[in-house]
Amino acid sequence: MKNRLLFICLLLSHSVFSQIPDFTHQDSIRGSITPERQWWDLIYYHLDIKVDIEDRIISGKNQVYYKVLESNTKMQIDLQSPMVLLKAEWQNKDLVIEHDGNAHYILFEEPQKVGDLQNITLYYSGKPKEAVRPPWDGGITWSKDGNGRPFVASSCQGLGASIWWPCKDHMYDEPDSMLISVNVPQGLMDVSNGRLRKVETHKDKSKTYHWFVNNPISNYGVNINIADYVHFSEKFKGELGNLDLDYYVLKENLPIAKKQFQEVPRMMKAFEHWFGPYPFYEDGYKLVEVPYLGMEHQSSITYGNGYENGYHGTDLSGTGWGLKFDFIIVHESGHEWFANNITYKDVADMWVHEGFTNYSENLFVEYYFGKEAGADYVIGTRKNISNNQPIIGLYDVNFEGSTDMYYKGGNLLHLIRQLVNNDEQWRNILRGLNKTFYHQTVTTQEIESYIIEQSSLDLQPVFDQYLRDVRIPVLEYYYREGKLFFRWNNTVNYFRMPVKIYIDDRSTILQATDNWNAITIQSDKPEIKIDRNYYVAGMSIN
Repeated sequence: MKNRLLFICLLLSHSVFSQIPDFTHQDSIRGSITPERQWWDLIYYHLDIKVDIEDRIISGKNQVYYKVLESNTKMQIDLQSPMVLLKAEWQNKDLVIEHDGNAHYILFEEPQKVGDLQNITLYYSGKPKEAVRPPWDGGITWSKDGNGRPFVASSCQGLGASIWWPCKDHMYDEPDSMLISVNVPQGLMDVSNGRLRKVETHKDKSKTYHWFVNNPISNYGVNINIADYVHFSEKFKGELGNLDLDYYVLKENLPIAKKQFQEVPRMMKAFEHWFGPYPFYEDGYKLVEVPYLGMEHQSSITYGNGYENGYHGTDLSGTGWGLKFDFIIVHESGHEWFANNITYKDVADMWVHEGFTNYSENLFVEYYFGKEAGADYVIGTRKNISNNQPIIGLYDVNFEGSTDMYYKGGNLLHLIRQLVNNDEQWRNILRGLNKTFYHQTVTTQEIESYIIEQSSLDLQPVFDQYLRDVRIPVLEYYYREGKLFFRWNNTVNYFRMPVKIYIDDRSTILQATDNWNAITIQSDKPEIKIDRNYYVAGMSIN
């Protein structure tokens, strides 16, 4: 509650309060860990569905396996309209369901016993929301390939997986494993997460593809991709041995895909260097062509970047380095470490996904083109920062922060690297995050505390400034009688952060706070320049 009140105060103080919507009862039951969610721990899902492409209907069932943490008789299951939860079955009994908008409360006849392992089967059907602008305004995309064959895919971050299947739709709790069974019409293939266990052919010539996920997986990370796919593969010799790299593309794109997807082992080599072993060796890595830009679905990265470098052929940094790699392959795959391995508990902390993954683009460039090139890239993205709303959103109401979580988040991490001032230590911190929080859901505070502890630096004011405030620190300075006076302005209270400057091209570190300090310098008319790697502003007040 303290963090939420602090955030609201910051918003009020910086005149962006009007950007916050009026939250509803539905926002609260969607975005909070309600009592009806808290008492049971997810263990396993078996999602078993049929996709009727002609009528755009998804129907089937989800078997939910869970452990009872507290005695209770009321379970919250989420499924968004116009999808319909038809029945909830437990121990061969149909249970009463109370519907409250997109939340559905299953009523057990007697209290569940603490420590018990239980399962419930949810039957549902309906026409799921169609994607408007995927992946940002997602849902199900019903499209056609160049040959007129169906080309169907899901994307639902933010909106939630409950737009197309019934689940515990909150990020704090993940099943330990999952089976995804998808029945599709004759001549089509479904590609979902994990490894393909088997394919069943039915009398009507339809096929059911059974994909097993051997690791914890977030709700929005679960996906279906249905098309007339062709498959090719290779193996990557990684830190934990051979990793299967599998590719599923439209038939007409096979030749160009084989060329463009050479980016994948290059990406994997760079990211294992920076972040540690790929987190899902048991499930392999897949890159799957889809009819939208792309998304970080766990072990089933989706791709729609037109088989060209950059972001649809453009360089988001404006430096030229962004055209040296395929943005979607690099960015979405970076999420395997920051989103799928380390996952936010609350969408308000989405910067843990997007800030670190934006920064991964910089590290990819550095790995192959050098440290200055990587710095050029991340600094170049600053032109995309708005500074109109804090990066961290509001908790418990499914409200993410500013889109600055991408570029400002990446620049924050680049700044912290300067403060650490030891590249090997910084790399160990990034790798340590993925080891310490391996397959876990986290809060911003946990990430901050880890970096502070491992760096032995007083970074809390820095995190507060860049994550919870919209202002960029201004280094004010003036020269008097052989001394350079300096302080931070435009900051949170008690802000302090060292900064590298150049005095007549000679570097020095100022231990700057929000109070005036001074150092003696040997110059009559010093030329002051702030190191470009610090995302700050400077102002001479002579």
